[in-house]
Amino acid sequence: MNTPEATSTRPYLLRALFEWCTDNGFTPHIAVRVDRTVQVPMEFVRNGEIVLNISYDATSGLLIGNEYVEFKARFGGKPREIMVPVANVMAIYARETGQGMAFPPEEGAEAAQEPLEEMVEDDAAEGGEVEADERVVQLVTAKSDDDEPRTPPPAAPAGGRPALKRVK
Repeated sequence: MNTPEATSTRPYLLRALFEWCTDNGFTPHIAVRVDRTVQVPMEFVRNGEIVLNISYDATSGLLIGNEYVEFKARFGGKPREIMVPVANVMAIYARETGQGMAFPPEEGAEAAQEPLEEMVEDDAAEGGEVEADERVVQLVTAKSDDDEPRTPPPAAPAGGRPALKRVK
């Protein structure tokens, strides 16, 4: 009796832990192994990995599908489209508590990976900018009209006691 090949449990576990994080008011983050199949801002990649905040506050159009995690987010104020194969997600966890789940590499995933150094060299040769300084990745939501800087309250008049004026 032949049993059909089961699909990966990884996307189902990702969706479940994402929901658990949001239900409990935590900020879900995913750790991603970066290779040619991953669409992320390369200037934020460190040691072949990137950590992404996938909360609803930090993303737009988040879709955790069976093959890809897709969303739009801002990096350094620039809007970017992010696409990560589910197989490249190494872990999902709550930023506040560190609780979550790490995943083993999927079979054949290492063979498909090109070393990150070669990718960076290729990008530099194509004119892409890759900075070597340390950065912290924090995805932020787009500014809305309500985010305008507030003007400070007027300064209190100098000297004397404050007084209340009775209005009838």
